Amino acid sequence: MESVPVRCPACGRDHAYLTPVYPCPCGTPIAPPVLRGGAVEPITHRTWSEDWVTVRCRTCGRHDQWPQPELCCPCGTVLRIPVRPATESASGPDAGALPTHIPLPRTAAAPRPAFRPMTIRTGRDAVTAAAMYLRWLGYRDVVQPAERPASRIDLRAAGVIAQVDSTTRPTTLRDVECLWLNGLNASVTSIFFSLAGYAQDARARADGLCIPLFVMDLTGTPQPVNGPADELLSTGA
Repeated sequence: MESVPVRCPACGRDHAYLTPVYPCPCGTPIAPPVLRGGAVEPITHRTWSEDWVTVRCRTCGRHDQWPQPELCCPCGTVLRIPVRPATESASGPDAGALPTHIPLPRTAAAPRPAFRPMTIRTGRDAVTAAAMYLRWLGYRDVVQPAERPASRIDLRAAGVIAQVDSTTRPTTLRDVECLWLNGLNASVTSIFFSLAGYAQDARARADGLCIPLFVMDLTGTPQPVNGPADELLSTGA
């Protein structure tokens, strides 16, 4: 399988992007057909209708909607990867190439099994996906309140609290600082998950406070966007 080269327009960093694979009901693994050479776009505003693409299974012909391919650059920019419309016929050397697995996060420790994400369709799904990820990291007794408390803390576990921002705007400085104060009062680690990324000042503040920041795409797979998150991913809880 060949990876697709992607360059971040914000910082100029080059990436090798691997498209996630989804299971068609007929049993065939399918993936959104990434448009090689297409222009990637920074995501500055999210709408649910734009975050899904129609993919046709080449075995049974079924059309299903799956999350729009995205990539989170270490500079903090979330990029939308262009795909061929389902009405176009695939051609060329990449037409028959489908990924056979979703790779482990880039800094994951080798002994840890691959994280199995869940597709995010609602804000509640985002919280559930973050809870699954915390358990995968090794946190015990992860609790997800039935209703969001006034503190806006979405998840609690032994030694950690987490907030999940499922809105369509980048997480703000105030959001990060409020989470940090909650963690300080409880003497636990604070972790932030966001669907739309982080404002520049929010990320800078999180770096200074050593708060791990993760960005989630609609496949439900969190990606680290700062040093504390990379370290947590490498070592686990």
